[in-house]
Amino acid sequence: MTETRTRPTSRETDVRERDVSEQARERERCPECDSRLVTDGRGETVCADCGLVVETESVDRGPEWRAFDAAEKDEKSRVGAPTTKMMHDKGLSTNIGWQNTDAYGRSLSSKQRRKMERLRTWNERFRTRDSKERNLKQALGEIDRMASALGLPDDIRETASVIYRRALAEDLLPGRSIEGVATAALYAAARQGGVPRSLDEVARVSRVDDMEFKRTYRYIVRELGLEVEPADPESYVPRFASDLDLSDEGELRARELLRDAKEAGIHSGKSPVGLAAAAVYAASLLTNERVTQSVVSDVADVSEVTIRNRYKELLDAADEGGASY
Repeated sequence: MTETRTRPTSRETDVRERDVSEQARERERCPECDSRLVTDGRGETVCADCGLVVETESVDRGPEWRAFDAAEKDEKSRVGAPTTKMMHDKGLSTNIGWQNTDAYGRSLSSKQRRKMERLRTWNERFRTRDSKERNLKQALGEIDRMASALGLPDDIRETASVIYRRALAEDLLPGRSIEGVATAALYAAARQGGVPRSLDEVARVSRVDDMEFKRTYRYIVRELGLEVEPADPESYVPRFASDLDLSDEGELRARELLRDAKEAGIHSGKSPVGLAAAAVYAASLLTNERVTQSVVSDVADVSEVTIRNRYKELLDAADEGGASY
C-alpha cells in the first residue's frame, strides 16, 4: 500500500513562514528586557541595555591549529593575510622578513646579508612608488596610532581608512595636513560607527591643534557628503559607567534619565558628553553609589559646573515625565 503525501496549502505555508520569522525575531531580542542583542569581538551575544550574555559559544571560523608565537603562526599558516583598507597597498604586496637566516634557520653570510639589505630597500621603494602612496602610508599609520590610543575597534579603523582614501582620490588634501585629514576621518568614522569619542579626546591624541582639526572635519564632511548623525548621549554611558565601576542598575538609570530628557526636548543644543556625564552622576546618586562630581569630570573630561547644571535639568525632566526615583 503506497503512502500519499499532500502538498501544503498556501495558508499553511504562510503560517510556517510567520512562525519562522517570529522565532528569528525572538532570537534577536533579549529574553530579560526585550532589547536589541549585539555580538562583541569575543563571539559572545549580549544585550545592548542590560548586558545579559545570551550566547557564549558561537561558531569559531579561525584555523583548527594553535600557534604560540609569530614564527610558529607563519609556519603553520596555509594562506596569506586578508586584504584590508588599513594598509596603503591593501596587504597585497610582498614583504621581505628581517631575519638574516635561510629556510633552514642557518645564518647568512656577510655577502648574502648585504644583498638582502639591498633587496629590502628596493622592495620598500617599490611598495611606495609615488607621492600618493607615501601620503597614504603615513596617514593610515597615523589613523592606526590614534585608534589604538582611543581604544577603537578594527571596523572603525577600516571605515576611517576608506574615508581618507576618498578624500585623497577627490583631491581634498592640498592646503591641509595629512595628520589633520586623518584625525577628521577617524572622528567621522567613530561617529558613524556608533562608538563616538569627544572632540577633546580625539584632539588630545592628534598631532594637530583643535582649530585645524575641527575646521578640517567640517570640510571633509561637507565635501564628501558624509552622513553623520548627532552623537547620542546614551552611546557614552557604557564607557563612563565602566570607568567609574558603576553598577548595572546605575547604568540603566542613566539611560532612563537620558530618554526622559529626549522626550522633554532638553537635549537639543547641549553637548552629548556633558549630558551623559550628568546622567551618570545623577544615576549614581539615585542608586546610592559613592561617585563625586570631580571623578566624573575627570573621566568624561567636562567641567563640574556643566555636570551640576545638566544633572539638575535631567532630574527636573524626569519629575515632569512622572518617573519615580
